[in-house]
Amino acid sequence: MNEKTTVENMTTGQGHNKAANQFIITTGRGKTFQSYKTAIAFRPADGSSMVLDRAMWDYSATTSKYRNLFTGCDTNETKARIKSGAYILDDLNGGE
Repeated sequence: MNEKTTVENMTTGQGHNKAANQFIITTGRGKTFQSYKTAIAFRPADGSSMVLDRAMWDYSATTSKYRNLFTGCDTNETKARIKSGAYILDDLNGGE
């Protein structure tokens, strides 16, 4: 069976214009926030823990802005959730 995949641009806060290079990719497994060509965060469809890319989750101010929109948490709350184990750090981009 083929799994349907959709890709949509995130939108900017004001005016709801499409944000260049900031995407939400939806599959049957869940939703991924991708900045440029890099996966930053994954929200599983089964409701299990959010997964953030270990190396890139806090890469830049722009990445953080759109990650915050995707997760619904600011950077301090994200750090707290990582520390508590509510969010998992892993490799989402096939690196070592």
